[in-house]
Amino acid sequence: MSQDPNVLIGEMIAAGNERISVARDEVNRPMIHHLCDAMEETNPIYLDPEAARAAGHPDVVAPPSALQVWNMINPSDPQIESDVDRAYAHLAECGYPKVVAVNCDQEYDRYLVPGDLLTASEKVESFVGPKQTGLGEGYFITTLTTYTDQQGDRVGTMRFRTLWYNPEKRNS
Repeated sequence: MSQDPNVLIGEMIAAGNERISVARDEVNRPMIHHLCDAMEETNPIYLDPEAARAAGHPDVVAPPSALQVWNMINPSDPQIESDVDRAYAHLAECGYPKVVAVNCDQEYDRYLVPGDLLTASEKVESFVGPKQTGLGEGYFITTLTTYTDQQGDRVGTMRFRTLWYNPEKRNS
């Protein structure tokens, strides 16, 4: 196997394979309430059906920042093989075993409402490196997750960038 991560991960990006996961549960009021409690969110359109209707929604809506919650992997679920996991494992095998989250950008196309059933499609979107960072030499990898509803309409996206690095390869 090549010790240059650019080769294998470049092939993954070109192939565009996606990990597809369907949420276990529909968007629902009890979970919206739990999320609002956890985030100390009090916007009435998330909690009160009357306020939501007054704002033009058919029912309460989910806080947009909770987009990824509906498709989070449950540790007891069977593992779905993906190029994202293979890319991460390859970076570790190539001598970049440490990881730190760099940033996460979400885009919201519409509010989620009770009854929505989300499908998440995740793939490796971009890859840059090696780069010298304050943590050591490393590679930046960005994944793109696209969320669609039960009709297949896009409701949002999430780009998640991580740095996989080797602290022993740090310039002094």
